[in-house]
Amino acid sequence: MGQPDTIRILIADDHTIFRKGLRSLLEAEPGFVVVGEACNGEEAFRVAQAVQADVMLLDMAMPGASGMDALGELSRAANPVKTIVLTAGIEKAEIVKALQLGAAGVVLKSCAPELLFKSVRSVMAGQHWIGREAVSDLVKALRSYADSIAGPARPRFGLTPRELEITSAVVGGFSNKEIAKKFTLSEDTVKHHLTNIFDKVGASNRLELALFAVHHRLIGEQDPAAQ
Repeated sequence: MGQPDTIRILIADDHTIFRKGLRSLLEAEPGFVVVGEACNGEEAFRVAQAVQADVMLLDMAMPGASGMDALGELSRAANPVKTIVLTAGIEKAEIVKALQLGAAGVVLKSCAPELLFKSVRSVMAGQHWIGREAVSDLVKALRSYADSIAGPARPRFGLTPRELEITSAVVGGFSNKEIAKKFTLSEDTVKHHLTNIFDKVGASNRLELALFAVHHRLIGEQDPAAQ
């Protein structure tokens, strides 16, 4: 065991040279200690539970059980490790899926070592990290990220105009009580609308709905939550 403020890190990547190089890099940084390595998703889950790491650096493109598979398992663990996804290229769909599965950050493998160190410290402090910066408002950051990418309009997944308004309000951070007041509805009606929305888009909670809405560009510049 290290000092109380030492961050215990697990590296999960199928390339041995990359793992060893990353281990040397991390252990040269004060306050970091590498407590384990894994070469696939299955091993990553098993080792994470065994060594009680604080942070796992997880490659998405491993053979066999993938990084996404490991994230899914870790999200259901009793003591999930804070996970930063390592990837050669950040795709919006990958970011959303990884975050839905509980990842705390997404970092490019080509980033400067200092950015990787900052990402580890940021997620340990309870923040999320996307690309090059820490974010405290995850949905807002993803929305800005999506707005910066040009693309055709997506289907609305059968959502009614009212359901789209309520979805916008959820992305805006409004509570059920606030949504009810905003649209002159009862809270029970808002809950009914949310149940229908969840069913139509396959979401199980408000965060998943917000991430889905951002990813599929359901939120326009004139959405009610922004007014």
